[in-house]
Amino acid sequence: MYVPGELVVFGDATATANNIASSELFFRSGIFVGLVSSIIFVALALALYRLLKEINHSQAILMVTLVVLAAATGLLATLIQLGALIALSGADFLSVFDKPQLDALAYVFLRWESHVVQGVQIFWGLWLFPFGLLVYQSRFIPKIFGVLVMIAGFAYVLSSFMSIVLPQHKAAVSPIISILILAELPIILWLLIVGAKAQTEGRQSQS
Repeated sequence: MYVPGELVVFGDATATANNIASSELFFRSGIFVGLVSSIIFVALALALYRLLKEINHSQAILMVTLVVLAAATGLLATLIQLGALIALSGADFLSVFDKPQLDALAYVFLRWESHVVQGVQIFWGLWLFPFGLLVYQSRFIPKIFGVLVMIAGFAYVLSSFMSIVLPQHKAAVSPIISILILAELPIILWLLIVGAKAQTEGRQSQS
C-alpha cells in the first residue's frame, strides 16, 4: 500500500510513469512484498486451522478455503503490476508506441490492480466470519473478540461493495469503514500475547 501511495499520481499517467522509472527498485520491492504477504496470509490461515479445527472442523475448512481464494486473487493483483514495468521497459517490441501511450498503458495496469484489490476485499471480509464464529465458540478466547472479528469482516465486505457498486458514495462511508476494520486488532494482539500460551496451558492442565 505504501509503494503505490508514494509513486502513483492519481489521474496523471506521465508523472506516475516518471516516478516508477526513477524508483524502479522501490516499485519492484513493493511487488515482492505483496507476493510474500499472500504466502504469509495462507500460513496464518493454516496456523489458525490447527488451533481451531477441533471446535468446528467444517467452519475451519471454510475459513482456510476463503483465505486461499483471497491470497490467490491477491497474488493476481500483485502480478498485474508487472504489466506496468513491461510497458515502461523500453523493449524493442514497444517501439510502435510513443511515450504518452506507454505511460497511459502502464497507468491502466496500475488502475486495474487497484480495482482488483477492491474486489479482493470481499474475501478479506468473508474469511473473518467463520473465523469469528470459531473464536466465539471456543472456550479459550474471549467471545467478544469473535464478535469484533465479524464486525471487521462486515466492514471489508461493505468496502468492496461500495467500491464496485456505489463508488461515488465510497468516500462518504470510508471513515466508518476504517473504524470498523480496526475491530480485528484486539484478536491479533490477544493471540500474539496471550492466546497461544493460554491454549497450551489449557491442554496441559487437561492432560
